[in-house]
Amino acid sequence: MKIIDHAIQITNEYIDQMPKTLRKKYGQFFTSKETAIFMAQLLNIPEEKEEISILDPGAGSGILSMALIDRLQEMPKLKRIILVCYENDPNILDLLKANLNWACQSSTIDVAYQIISDNYILSQMEDYNSMFGANLNPVKYDLVIGNPPYMKIPKDAPEALAMPDICYGAPNLYFLFASMSLFNLKENGEMVYIIPRSWTSGAYFRRFREKFLTEGVLEHIHLFVSRDKVFERESVLQETIIIKIKKTREKPANIMITSTKSNADFSDITEFEAPYSTVVSGEAFYVYLVTGTEEVDTLNRLNQWTDTLPSLGMKMKTGLTVDFRNRDVLRDEAEDKAVPLFYAQHIKDGKVSFPVGKEHEYIVTDQKGLLQKNENYLFVKRFTAKEEHRRLQCGIYLAHKHPEYEEISTQNKINFISGLQELSECVVYGLYVLFNSTLYDRYYRILNGSTQVNSTEVNSMPVPPLSIIEAMGKKLIQTRDMSEASCDAIIRSYV
Repeated sequence: MKIIDHAIQITNEYIDQMPKTLRKKYGQFFTSKETAIFMAQLLNIPEEKEEISILDPGAGSGILSMALIDRLQEMPKLKRIILVCYENDPNILDLLKANLNWACQSSTIDVAYQIISDNYILSQMEDYNSMFGANLNPVKYDLVIGNPPYMKIPKDAPEALAMPDICYGAPNLYFLFASMSLFNLKENGEMVYIIPRSWTSGAYFRRFREKFLTEGVLEHIHLFVSRDKVFERESVLQETIIIKIKKTREKPANIMITSTKSNADFSDITEFEAPYSTVVSGEAFYVYLVTGTEEVDTLNRLNQWTDTLPSLGMKMKTGLTVDFRNRDVLRDEAEDKAVPLFYAQHIKDGKVSFPVGKEHEYIVTDQKGLLQKNENYLFVKRFTAKEEHRRLQCGIYLAHKHPEYEEISTQNKINFISGLQELSECVVYGLYVLFNSTLYDRYYRILNGSTQVNSTEVNSMPVPPLSIIEAMGKKLIQTRDMSEASCDAIIRSYV
């Protein structure tokens, strides 16, 4: 029996008897055997090594450590493995210790392990921040392998305050663990992590990305096609990826991107090598998860434009009215002083139709924060289903179609693009060409794997100069064809 097989067997027994609600308290989800073996194989280990040091932060039952110890049995000259596991969940410490003892007995190589039950982040706060009392020579490791806890924490939580250089807003423990692990690596050391995809874009993770991808480089990214088959016994729907990072500032020419349908079919794997500068790009260090030449071509085509919506005096914003929090101002029928409240249901086939017979289509309020000028907008749905053909679904709103209103409102499940000054009809139609095209939809899907259209990310996407947007809008008005194919034909003449 391989070392990992024993660990998986008794971990599954633990999962079956420990309520998920209790494990969720610690952000605890266990790695599958196949995933653990794949992660261990990603690490590059020099054959001449006689001793190797490993860190497993948030070790859980030790599945990843077991997979790596199994892998190291193949190293002909290796004589000693030094393993440090951090784990502070008292419910699992006995299981972790039992697995590590089994590993020591079963390994053909000497294994010396240590379990540290302190808080992984807080116990290293002084060293990480070079504070008074910090260890001048903190322990560094050759390899780190980890499945960190996935759990949002308050912005004033001790862990967040311990790592202020990477936190913005309410952080998640997983990226604090990732940054601390990079700190724990020796120069040119390697780490492999299985973590959510969410850090690859967005404002909340910008500080983390800037530090993480400056002090280390991505060498490998693995994607799972099925969200619900990564932690098969856990019913986790998080979009999860595996990353391999090397602690160096020397950027490689390319990065390997692989994918499988789930955590159990690593024999059926697709591989694609992409330019590093295409995958990690821009001032915000966004990570574009491309899986083929078509997606690289999409990025290269659109990235030739250097403007963004904000640089042209425009911006995508989130709808103003959270309807369930403002029930007292909602109305089903038009009445004195009522103005339209637009929902995603009003967006259809590139147009905004009103009314459509939906409840609560009107709002009566003096709250300025719930009202906006009745002017031209591009409305974009914030939420779409995973299986839908398009992520970006938009409709043109023209103020002249509702001249009886000076103001309108938008529900917060739609976004809208507006300008510092009212957008002309040609500009709104031009924006529709962009956001209804296959190119822009594909670009956004590469940038963000979720089904939510995030205004911060849209505002970071490249757009052509205003003169080209206007020209595109005029062409669309002339064709009177609002289809995706029509928008594709128009945009192709400019890229």
